[in-house]
Amino acid sequence: MALRLPGIVCGALALAAAGCAEAPPPRPLALPLAERDTLRTVVKRTFTAYGVALESGRALPELTLAFEVYGRLAPDGRNAILVTHGFTSSHHAAGTYRPGDPLAGWWNALIGPGKPIDTDRFFVVSSNMLGSSFGSTAPASVNPATGKPYGPEFPDITLRDIVAGQKLLLDALGVRHLVAVAGPSFGGYQAFQWAVTYPDFVSGVVPVVTAPRGSGGEAAVEALIRRFASDPGWNGGWHYDRGGIPRTMLALRIETLRRYGMNELLARTLPQPRGRDARIRALARAWARRFDPNSMVVLRRASVRFDAARDFGRIRAKVLYVLSRTDRLFPPSLAPGVMDGLARAGVEARYVEIDSELGHLASGPEAATWGPALRDFLATLAP
Repeated sequence: MALRLPGIVCGALALAAAGCAEAPPPRPLALPLAERDTLRTVVKRTFTAYGVALESGRALPELTLAFEVYGRLAPDGRNAILVTHGFTSSHHAAGTYRPGDPLAGWWNALIGPGKPIDTDRFFVVSSNMLGSSFGSTAPASVNPATGKPYGPEFPDITLRDIVAGQKLLLDALGVRHLVAVAGPSFGGYQAFQWAVTYPDFVSGVVPVVTAPRGSGGEAAVEALIRRFASDPGWNGGWHYDRGGIPRTMLALRIETLRRYGMNELLARTLPQPRGRDARIRALARAWARRFDPNSMVVLRRASVRFDAARDFGRIRAKVLYVLSRTDRLFPPSLAPGVMDGLARAGVEARYVEIDSELGHLASGPEAATWGPALRDFLATLAP
């Protein structure tokens, strides 16, 4: 199902840079009742805006965001929760696409009727972020000006651009205020960015297995590009008609899944190492067929430039900050500094640590461990 905004829509953060005028508020885009009130069969949707300016001063002729919704929007438009996803994952956060599908969304244990993010109470929007490879405008998208993929010429984007695109989507859906923004990893970056960019629009944020600023610097981006360039198929990023770089992407994904804690998660159902290895390889192969390495470059560059901590003083939302005891990417040692920074900025914040062996992947599988804290936190925000 596609939703489109007619006319020109300019990014709220870069109106002057693009030399365009702000469009009038769009009319809410109604969702058919049969498609919005159940998680048994989730509907894939897209939203498109036009002439969207970026913080860099460049503009996207078209900005499409893939998204899903769960639950119903209240008449006053104030019962919504935005769920944001990780660096290389999709926006399929809950439910299934067809009856009998065994693969539910990555936060399915947290989102649904009677669950901590209760779809009997909240209207939940999960949006694929700008630059990602799961249906939103990204380097693999066709540039209307050339009729070819943007590829390595895709403009630089920032976390502010990403959340500005989400704001356009929410406006079009008729959302007038967010109860919360919640998400893991890169999704936590987005939650923090929402809190500082739209302080009056959101009541609470739940950044999970994440931090309020990126790490690695430009050197991390250059190292990623060098790795891709070592593959003969890379061709300076113009790999689309050369078969891509599947072996490099496969190897990268296997490393990532192991570092995230996938071996420990699979050990719960696959006791034999050989079985776990085969499953990790299958998961990595499926991902490598879908994810564009240029998207990794664009999003990695956005992440290393991200810094919401310097703007903590703008935050008016309550914060529930969640880390995992065994996460090697965002270890619990980050918590004291983050919580101290929030306290000094006068932000009401609570810290929860997931006691798990599952590292960076803990937030979904360990929903029973920290879900009650999430439910209690949302209860303090609910309209």
